[in-house]
Amino acid sequence: MNFADSEIVASVLKNHNYKIIDDYKNADIILVNTCAIRDNAEQRVRNKIQEFKHLKRKNPQMIIGILGCMAERLKTKILDEEKFIDMIVGPDAYRDLPLLLNEVFNGHKGINTILSHEETYADINPVRLNKNGVTAFISIMRGCQNYCSYCVVPFTRGKERSRDAFSIVDEAKMLFNEGYREITLLGQNVNSYYNNNLNFAGLLQEVAKINPLLRIRFATSHPKDVSEQLINTIAEYPNICKSVHLPAQSGSSRILKLMNRKYTREYYLDLIHLIRSKIPVATITTDLIAGFCTETDDDHAQTLSLMNQANFDFSFMFKYSERPDTKAANEYTDDVPEEIKIKRLNQIIALQNRLSLQSNKNDIGKIFEVLVEGNSKRNPDFLTGRNSQNKMIVFPKSNFKQGDYVNVLINDCTSATLKGEIIKKQF
Repeated sequence: MNFADSEIVASVLKNHNYKIIDDYKNADIILVNTCAIRDNAEQRVRNKIQEFKHLKRKNPQMIIGILGCMAERLKTKILDEEKFIDMIVGPDAYRDLPLLLNEVFNGHKGINTILSHEETYADINPVRLNKNGVTAFISIMRGCQNYCSYCVVPFTRGKERSRDAFSIVDEAKMLFNEGYREITLLGQNVNSYYNNNLNFAGLLQEVAKINPLLRIRFATSHPKDVSEQLINTIAEYPNICKSVHLPAQSGSSRILKLMNRKYTREYYLDLIHLIRSKIPVATITTDLIAGFCTETDDDHAQTLSLMNQANFDFSFMFKYSERPDTKAANEYTDDVPEEIKIKRLNQIIALQNRLSLQSNKNDIGKIFEVLVEGNSKRNPDFLTGRNSQNKMIVFPKSNFKQGDYVNVLINDCTSATLKGEIIKKQF
C-alpha cells in the first residue's frame, strides 16, 4: 500500500515539474513514506532519517519530509523530536505536497495531517516505480473501520471509502495496453469494496474480463467478509490468481475475541475448507501474531494447531507490538514477557518453514504457467517469475523476456522458492 502511495506522490510532484533522481544523496527533497503498524517499522524510520540528518548538515537547503502513517500518528510531535524535519504529511494530503513545499521554501514547516472521508486519488495516474514494466499496483479503496484492538490503521488511514469502479477498470486497461501483465488490487480490506453497485467480487470480474493475459491479484482480505460469491469468482476466471491471503492472527477464539476480529477459530477453518473445496489448486497465506495480551500456552498451542489444520503455504509472522491509542493499549495489559513472545514466534516460524517446504515439495513434478518478471538477483543466468499461486520460481534463462508467459516443470525447491526448467513457450 505504501509503495502504491509513493507512486501517487511521485505523480503529484512530477506534475509540478519535480523530477525523481536515482541517488537520494544528491536530492534536493527526500520524502520518507512510513508505516506505523509495528513499533519496529517506526524504529527503522527513526534510524534511517538520522542518515538524512547528516546529509542535511552538509546541504542545509535539503528538504526532508515524513509522509504516511507515522506522520499521521505522531503529527507535530515528530517535529519536536527531530528538529531537522521540514514536512509532516498524512496519507490523505498528498495533493497538497506542492503547496506544503512552498511553505518550506518560505521558511515554514509544511504540515497537513487531516484525514479525508472522500479522498481516493482516483484521478491521479501513478508514476510506476516498479521498473520491471510487468507488475503494477492499483489502489481500489482506502481506510479501515474494523478496529481490531491491536491495530493503529483506522487511526492513521481513516474510514473506508471505495474508489470509483470505472476508474479502476480504466486504469487496469491502460496498464495492460502499456505492456503490464499482472496487477494487484489493493486495500486495507478489499472485501469491503463497494462502488457503482459493484461489490469486490463484481469488480474482480470486470477487471478479469479485460484480457485473459492480464493476471489479477488482490490484498488484503478480512476473513469475516469473504463471501462464497468471491470464492466462486476466483475459481471461475483462470486469470484471477489462485492465491488467497487470509490473515488469521491467532488460532484461539478467546484471543480472536480480544483482538476484535469478529470471527472464531471454527469459522476460519470452515472458510479454509470452503476455499480448498472450491479452488483445490489455491495457495492460502496468512498473518500471525505471537504473544498478544493474556495469551497462554494453550492459546499459542491452538495457533500452532490452526497452522497445521489450515496447512498454510506461507505466513507473515510477528510478535505482538503494542501500538498507542489502540484498544489493546488503552484497555489491556501487554503481559506476555518478551522472552516468551520470542520463543512462541520462533516456534511459529519453525512450523511455517516446515509447512512451506512441504508445500513446495508437493509441486515437484508439476508444470506451472509462469509470468517472467526479470533476472534472478542471485544468478544472472536465471530468470524469475511467479505462478498463479504466487510462488516464486527460478529457471534457466532462454530466449524469453519480461512479460512472457512460459511453462516451467518444477524439479527442485527450497522452503521459499521453486526451481525448474522451461518446457514450452505458452504465449
